Amino acid sequence: MSKLRILYVASEINPFLQTSEVADFVRKLPQAMQERGMEIRILVPRFGLINERKNRLHEVVRLSGINIAVGEEEKPLVIKVASIPNAKLQVYFIDNEDYFHRKSVFFDKENKFYEDNDERAIFFCKGVLETVKKLGWSPDIVHCNDWMTSLIPLYIKSTYKNDPIFKDSKTVFSVYNNVFSHKFNSDLIDKVKMIDIEDNMLSNLKSADFEGFIKLGMEYADLVIKAENIENLDQLFGDLVKEKTVDTIEHSENYFDSYFELYNELAG
Repeated sequence: MSKLRILYVASEINPFLQTSEVADFVRKLPQAMQERGMEIRILVPRFGLINERKNRLHEVVRLSGINIAVGEEEKPLVIKVASIPNAKLQVYFIDNEDYFHRKSVFFDKENKFYEDNDERAIFFCKGVLETVKKLGWSPDIVHCNDWMTSLIPLYIKSTYKNDPIFKDSKTVFSVYNNVFSHKFNSDLIDKVKMIDIEDNMLSNLKSADFEGFIKLGMEYADLVIKAENIENLDQLFGDLVKEKTVDTIEHSENYFDSYFELYNELAG
């Protein structure tokens, strides 16, 4: 059997940044899968809290220089890379001066949710897909973690569906309890759109809030995984949960084996 290729996408990873359980999960699982013979890539945003000198980030010039469209604007994509200490894993960082150089993640000093967090998510998701294309590395599984990555399953099933890099990729979407109450502006749908995406495909996003992003990710992912602390998922997402296969994998001692089996089954 050839090596399975797993792409992990998340908003954070230890030891570079940790604000929630996502960072720890995305640190441990890829290493465990690599030790089981899988080929791994990890992409996260380069939030301003990440110290570049201390963590030895450096720009990958051959991957940088693309412009990413967000609504009417195009913004330059910069890719940086660093190695995880004591592990044979590299992390690629999606960077842009306008979106990621603030010294905080999603909330400002007054604990106010950034108005452009939607644009930051759009830029990140598009940046991930374009970077993987430039790497020329075709993932069997794209494992998306939390709301910021929720557009990737949609993009892979529409705009990128015939792209040789992604045409056979399956997507996994893990839902966490990192809820926010902010409602984005009404132009969100227009900003998210790409080629081959019609308005009706974005109906779950019309609420322009946390639930909208999660529902969209669930709708287009091949498999949805519930983090064990979301007890009200069925109530929150109603019929969508009934339609989808939602696995709950408790992150206890043996969860690596569960993911190993799940990935192999999904890649089929």
